[in-house]
Amino acid sequence: MRVKVLSRNPDDYVRETKLDLQRVPRNYDPLLHPFEVPREYTRALNATKLERVFAKPFLSSLDGHRDGVNCMAKHPKSLSTVLSGACDGEVKIWNLTKRQCVRTIQAHEGFVRGMCARFCGTSFFTVGDDKTVKQWKMESPENGEEEEPIHTILGKTVYTGIDHHWKDAVFATCGHQVDIWDEQRTSPMCSLTWGFDSISSVKFNPIETYLLGSCASDRNIVLYDMRKSTPLKKVILSMRTNTICWNPMEAFIFTAANEDYNLYTFDMRYLESPVMVHMDHVSAVLDVDYSPTGKEFVSASFDKSVRIFPVNKGHSR
Repeated sequence: MRVKVLSRNPDDYVRETKLDLQRVPRNYDPLLHPFEVPREYTRALNATKLERVFAKPFLSSLDGHRDGVNCMAKHPKSLSTVLSGACDGEVKIWNLTKRQCVRTIQAHEGFVRGMCARFCGTSFFTVGDDKTVKQWKMESPENGEEEEPIHTILGKTVYTGIDHHWKDAVFATCGHQVDIWDEQRTSPMCSLTWGFDSISSVKFNPIETYLLGSCASDRNIVLYDMRKSTPLKKVILSMRTNTICWNPMEAFIFTAANEDYNLYTFDMRYLESPVMVHMDHVSAVLDVDYSPTGKEFVSASFDKSVRIFPVNKGHSR
């Protein structure tokens, strides 16, 4: 039986004194770099880390608009239905499970500024640069029928946003003021104003349905009570708020997407200071929407990123 034994001569690798340099065994084969293995290992590790860093939960893109998409709306009853309005006045209805466009409507001349679905999901409303509010059927017209709106309301000014009441046949539009409309009438039931500036967004509270909030370009967030026909409270921030969104589980909580790169979550009973400031975006925050659980919200920013924030944390996950 032959046994091979490792034998090392200490003279080859032990220093004679502390001042000597360490002896390093070298392979002088020009084809083999001395650090080939550690280099390859580091490269593989970095590649794996980067894949994790840039991993996106991206499923697909809904292609078909010829111009930029300006606004979107969700169907209140169907999770797979989403509506989008573009800058050329075109509205598309998408099926998310099939990832394809179900229907296309030429709704307005100029931008589609805002859209919302009726609480029952049978129809939806759009507002545009042509100073009109139009109500459309959610279902496609049958063969031979023309694509016509159910109602058209001609306004005096350009409307920049619209939202529908969660239980009644009432909707609100915003522009120079907040107008509250009955679906059966062509003039607003009441007009609410506080200050003199253009209002960019209006949202109904999903729980306390008679409450609504709006944000204007003079840096205000104003809360209104539909029953009193008067504004309730106002909070002024240091920069303009682009839009707000109410928490669907907590009646008094709303989150505002601001130009100063942050999102502010307020309790409407204590507007002196926000409950939480959410930071991470590096440019103006353009839009915000809550998850149905009310525990998280998603925000979109001018820095080309979409972030998901827990409601009670200052940084995105």
